[in-house]
Amino acid sequence: MLHRYEPSRTAPYRARRQQILETLSARQAAALIPAARPKARNADTEHRYRPDSDFWRLTGFGEPHAALLLLPKVGERAARSVLFLRPRDREQEIWSGLRLGVERACEALGVDEARPIEQLWKELPTLLEGCTQLCYRTGVDAANDAEVLATLTRMRAKPRSPLPWPQEIVDTAPLLHEARLFKDAAELSAMRRAAEITAAGHAAALRIARPGVNEREVEARLEYEFRRLGADAPAYNSIVAGGANACVLHYVENDAPLADGELLLIDAGAEFEHYACDVTRTFPVGRRFSAEQRALYDVVLRAQLAALAIVRTGTTIDQIHQCALRALVEGLCEHKLLPESVDEALASGSYKRFYMHRTSHWLGLDVHDGGAYVRDGASRALEPGMVITVEPGLYVAPDEASVEPRWRGIGIRIEDDVLVTAGGSEVLTAAIPKQADALEELRREALHSA
Repeated sequence: MLHRYEPSRTAPYRARRQQILETLSARQAAALIPAARPKARNADTEHRYRPDSDFWRLTGFGEPHAALLLLPKVGERAARSVLFLRPRDREQEIWSGLRLGVERACEALGVDEARPIEQLWKELPTLLEGCTQLCYRTGVDAANDAEVLATLTRMRAKPRSPLPWPQEIVDTAPLLHEARLFKDAAELSAMRRAAEITAAGHAAALRIARPGVNEREVEARLEYEFRRLGADAPAYNSIVAGGANACVLHYVENDAPLADGELLLIDAGAEFEHYACDVTRTFPVGRRFSAEQRALYDVVLRAQLAALAIVRTGTTIDQIHQCALRALVEGLCEHKLLPESVDEALASGSYKRFYMHRTSHWLGLDVHDGGAYVRDGASRALEPGMVITVEPGLYVAPDEASVEPRWRGIGIRIEDDVLVTAGGSEVLTAAIPKQADALEELRREALHSA
């Protein structure tokens, strides 16, 4: 049960901690990163535990009731990491599973020190002596917030202490999330595996989907494949939306029967070693797109390919959005869903009833990963190691009175995950089919074998 904690796998976590420790030492700051608490689902039932993303990235440790303290170099004292965690407890382990324990933590995780979690708040004042800042994210856990404030209050009551103590609390997000924007080799390996598993799940869903099958059956087959191939879980609530349900951006009921003549939009990704994949594909429930479905599908695909083509170092997130947006609006005008010119539609925002979201977001440990989108007041330029999504779409609501009935109820989104490289970009999810002709051929094969 403790197979994941292997000393041979600690190098990436050590390197990430060292990167943060160097920044902290320059500021004479400490950082406290608590683990996530278990969350109640209902009554005495809990959700499956998922570690806090910042804590996981720096420790690789998946148990609750823990905290990582990063301490800067102070005088002759070297910078170091201290992990507070639960001690072994035979009775509790019978009920809830084996614990790593304090004695094994340093070797298994590569941290400098390990101490019982019960000692955290008692020992924190002494450990923080010599630090002028405490990096800690408030507003996430009220109990931890109260303990942090109480700790600083106790330190303030020692005015004759020869060492400085933290005079301010600084949010950890700018420091930790900036580092998370740039994926190292181990992170990219996990994301590539998440993409492979996701591809298998989408292929399985495409094979099972047919008229009369319920959305929930497709969801079940998709997520079965994720787990069968080693995923932790779906990276987010899977969207399996037939027909007009696809016009609801975050549709998750997934409980309607599929009908011939409709499209099926699946927005689903696997999470592997807590790294997310995020993919959307849209295809016919039957054998072929209708004329209107194909027309809008081609518009969305053209927009996505245009946006993918400019993903490279130096391109901004906003440029990617504007590229996709113009292509979408050109298609809407071409097919008379917008009566004005392309420039007029862009200026007025009339397109927003058909395309109301942005084209890209950061991707990593979280589906909408941490990191600033704006720097110095402008859209941020991409750099090697960043991973983004590219996901244009068009959604014609079933009650959209401004268009002919033949267009209504069509929802289409096409989404891929893209790594920015030194020489351009790599589409991590390129193996998942999206060309319309290829999708129709796969649908014919799936329905023929049914």
